Amino acid sequence: MTVTIRHFLSLHDLTSTEFERLIQRACELKREFRSGRRYEPFKGRTLGMIFEKSSTRTRVSFESAMAQLGGHAIFMSPRDTQLGRGEPLEDMARVLSKMVDCIMVRTFEHDKLVRFSTYSDVPVINGLTDSYHPCQLLADMQTYYEYKGSIKGRQVAWVGDGNNMCNSYIEAAKLLDFKLRIACPEDYLPEPEMLKDSGAQVSIFQDPAEAVADADLIVTDVWASMGQEQEGKERASAFRPYQVNRKLLSLAHPEALFMHCLPAHRGEEVTADVIDGPQSVVWEEAGNRLHSQKALLEFLLI
Repeated sequence: MTVTIRHFLSLHDLTSTEFERLIQRACELKREFRSGRRYEPFKGRTLGMIFEKSSTRTRVSFESAMAQLGGHAIFMSPRDTQLGRGEPLEDMARVLSKMVDCIMVRTFEHDKLVRFSTYSDVPVINGLTDSYHPCQLLADMQTYYEYKGSIKGRQVAWVGDGNNMCNSYIEAAKLLDFKLRIACPEDYLPEPEMLKDSGAQVSIFQDPAEAVADADLIVTDVWASMGQEQEGKERASAFRPYQVNRKLLSLAHPEALFMHCLPAHRGEEVTADVIDGPQSVVWEEAGNRLHSQKALLEFLLI
């Protein structure tokens, strides 16, 4: 009998019901962990982690998740593998998937991840690509649920670059039925393909004040992502009017939450009084990477 392998390359790999169940399961696993209950279904199982892009939160959260679930994680960078010496992705996928139970890949081009998953015999997880960051959205939506309940019908404002995080918020809006207002400079909008079929769920603004008005959640990210450092000055000039500060935040719903996937640059995309203020939930959001990814691993492997 042929077994269908479930990959997690973007949120499109989930149904709305599966997404909602993952959020609820992440909350359950978090409560159980904090109560001291041991849950170790992955004894003897291994997660391979390939990092072409460096990371703090992604590496630590996945390693800790596997340890808490009774399994083991192996970290691999291009320096540690034949990938750095030109081994084809297809060959590496074939070999590694004979040795581990799941593979997480954090890389640049999304096409690399797709090619890798095509030749893998075990589930492949997107730890981040230039196109999507779906694991972060699992944590973001878990965090919103914990603070405010269902996000269905709510207003979410994305302020800044139309990047991989923005793309994953577009996917989440369609799956969880919230309204997404994107405020971006004209030259940094999401690719048209990303907005395809988004319909009334997603609106584009150039004025961040319009996007943030009465929003229930405000989200931003760095102005220059990894690999874009050479564009720093140009991007800083374009994005300066899109800084999330107290004035902009005051236009949102009085009890709106602020999120940022981190690392953050205080004084650039967000001011210190916002990210360190009472409406910011970034630290719980970051910590929830651990629990949402435990729920994801359980979903893919059990």
